[in-house]
Amino acid sequence: MPQGALYWKIYTFADAQAAERVKSPHGAVVQAFGRVWLFEIGDKGHDPVGGQHMADIGPLPIEAASGDFSAEYLKSTFPPGATAPVHVHSGPEAFYAISGASCLETPDGIQVARGAGHSLMVRRGPPMLLMAIGQQTRQGFALILHGEGSPPTTLTSDWTPKGLCPRG
Repeated sequence: MPQGALYWKIYTFADAQAAERVKSPHGAVVQAFGRVWLFEIGDKGHDPVGGQHMADIGPLPIEAASGDFSAEYLKSTFPPGATAPVHVHSGPEAFYAISGASCLETPDGIQVARGAGHSLMVRRGPPMLLMAIGQQTRQGFALILHGEGSPPTTLTSDWTPKGLCPRG
């Protein structure tokens, strides 16, 4: 894993071969939502040739003594009001939306973001609930940087959300 402040850098490409040609050792090529995506983990700066830069999400909230991480990418489609089960992560999680609106509730409160291209982040540890809010289906990606040898996601019943996320 690269050192220093880390960002999840997101690009789209015309085809998978073009993305594969410029992918770094810490990159992943994904085909989803009718497009070809290149996900990179690293510092800000160099953009790969041939892609359209979509977002730099970060810096990711990584603790200094966390050690090595593995990246897990998830694709999701949530109709309005749908939630993920309450869970925790062994590293930070970041979200990038293709469409819709998101609310992330943790014991610390909520984060709300709306519209294509929005992003949210949560540090390692707190229980969380992600909800699609508004009237539009939420489509997007998640990145979980999980500790080597640790599960990326663990379901938990140690916390009950307060229902702080708006429905509209």
